[in-house]
Amino acid sequence: MSAETRPATAGGPDGHLRRVRLPADRRTPAAARALVRSVLAEAHLDELLNEALLLTTELTTNAVEHAGTDLDIEVNADDVGLTVTVSDFASGPVEELIVGVRNEANEITEVAERGRGLLLVDHFSSRWGTTYLPTGKGVWFRLDRSGSADARPDATAAASGPPGNARSGDATPTANSAPSAAAVSELMKISPDTYADDPLPDFATSLLARVAEMVGAAGGLIRLDRGDGTGPQVLARYGRQPRAGNELLHVPLTVHRPYAGELELDAAPSAYAEPLAVLAAERLALHLENDRLRRADVRRQAWLTFLAEASELLAQSLDVELTMALIPQLVVPRLGQWCAVHTTDEWGRLRLAAATHADESVLPQLHKVLAETGPDSVQARLREASRSAAQVPLGGPMEGFAVPLIARGQRLGTLAVGRHQRHRHDPDEVAVLEDVARRAALAIENARIHAERRRIAQTLQQSLLPPVLPVVEGIGFAAEYVPTGGDADVGGDFYDVVPLPDGRWLVVIGDVSGKGVQAAAVTGLVRDVIRVLVGDGKPLPEVLTRLNETLVERGGGRYCTLALAAVGPVDGDRLDVSLHLAGHDRPVLLRGGGGGAFVGAGGTALGLLDRISTPTAEVPLAPGDALVFYTDGVTERRRGRELFGTERLREAAMPLAGYSADVVAARLRATALGFSVEAPRDDIAILVLRNEAA
Repeated sequence: MSAETRPATAGGPDGHLRRVRLPADRRTPAAARALVRSVLAEAHLDELLNEALLLTTELTTNAVEHAGTDLDIEVNADDVGLTVTVSDFASGPVEELIVGVRNEANEITEVAERGRGLLLVDHFSSRWGTTYLPTGKGVWFRLDRSGSADARPDATAAASGPPGNARSGDATPTANSAPSAAAVSELMKISPDTYADDPLPDFATSLLARVAEMVGAAGGLIRLDRGDGTGPQVLARYGRQPRAGNELLHVPLTVHRPYAGELELDAAPSAYAEPLAVLAAERLALHLENDRLRRADVRRQAWLTFLAEASELLAQSLDVELTMALIPQLVVPRLGQWCAVHTTDEWGRLRLAAATHADESVLPQLHKVLAETGPDSVQARLREASRSAAQVPLGGPMEGFAVPLIARGQRLGTLAVGRHQRHRHDPDEVAVLEDVARRAALAIENARIHAERRRIAQTLQQSLLPPVLPVVEGIGFAAEYVPTGGDADVGGDFYDVVPLPDGRWLVVIGDVSGKGVQAAAVTGLVRDVIRVLVGDGKPLPEVLTRLNETLVERGGGRYCTLALAAVGPVDGDRLDVSLHLAGHDRPVLLRGGGGGAFVGAGGTALGLLDRISTPTAEVPLAPGDALVFYTDGVTERRRGRELFGTERLREAAMPLAGYSADVVAARLRATALGFSVEAPRDDIAILVLRNEAA
């Protein structure tokens, strides 16, 4: 089916119309599915749920991945079907969304890991098409109820037409005659009701009654085994049940696996009865094959929806233990009675990471069986699956099979799944489990990579900050630091307190532009150069000049704002502070008796120009006075379009006059974080210097 012109949307009293704008976020497909699910429930179109959720997931995922803009989702339901439109605001052809291929038979032969694209839309929708607007593009699809005028015709319906070459003969049956044309015509008149929930039993009953009347049978049965573990079931019954002692007519139904069945008549085989029964069995087999294909299609649609949602759940978790605990919950009980995830350590040994059972009372027994060792144990079979990278069956008492967990060529462990309670896994379920194992392995590997990145970031960040601040009599030091966003990024903010050769102390706070490993490298360079130069007794203006030369030469285009304050006691209990600012925000002088003001004069940021200007300001601190240093992560914290700002910082600090340095730093940190519910977009560093003299 090709793309068509978009149908007109109905927003009348009989329609259900919803529109919403969503961001280009990994949570958008889930929000779009929730919208579609609610509209379908209101419109009583539950039979379209699987296809609608699958196609909505595909369109929104592809739009998020390829467009990267906000999405407009429009869902419109009426009495006969549903129309969903996904529009973005990016330029470019819709063909960029296609991630599958077709063969000459117009069938989907390859499905990409990241999505099925427009091929799934074309395969499952009644109609679909594209829209182009000045602001972007959109893709819509239409799903209609089965049997409505706009629904896509079922390709297998043609197979149920009357077979040709029916032999003509006498309309009155005789013992030795072939079925007459009239008899064949009577059988062909019977058709299943396509509008019924399950038309097959009624159709089979009508067909059985007609053929039994024609051959004069006292009774008959049609047995069908759908291969779902329930065994042969009576699909249709006529008259009295055939007795074993009577001469019975048995005709097998020619259907494909896993279906199997037979037609049984309480009538003697004859030249007339047997061909007519065979003809009825062939007629029924066509509709059974249609039923098998329809059920298989519904199952495949459900599996695709399951895989899409499972992939989304696994992708959202970046915690290794949580990811492994989630995998068995996805598998049980839908794909098996029990599931166990084993991971390999650095020596290649398997370790049980997570396990669950549909019956929690059996869980201790499952753990016991999984822990057993020996040549025929489950552990041995799991090691075989891990070594061979292939599917391995598991014997009793916990029957099932194991598949390896492999991601990016690395063998991570195994996924073991127990069989269903009543039947074994069919090929579709095995394929789905193998797909789940591939996605689970990739999620585990991604979580491990993220955990390693987080560990490296934390280690690197800790190396850039002093482990503790010095304890000096009469001088209080306190600091607070909040990294940006998650804990896997390294920020460029830093602070330090360094002893000077003349007995004073140097307070340092700075901010290197950018984030990540390169910013951390420059931060470490700045911190080390300052420590070396002040340790050699260089005056602070020379320290800033030499540091600027170093950044211009080796900073890689990054710059740094810096505040240096040399503090030491003078006459009495007063502290003298020599303040130098290199492009950094002015600190707040908090008086012990109340009031606060900004002090110091701005200078030139380091690493931008060959020559810099860093004026010196002398700030005396009386007992109880404090200097509050901070980085722009505090003043530029956002709440919508509103900034925290320097004036709000000063007002927040003024009531803290008289408190210790620890209290001032902690209160200001809490005030800055509480200004917005969002995570910090930039690092927050606060350093407080206070005269603690009694």
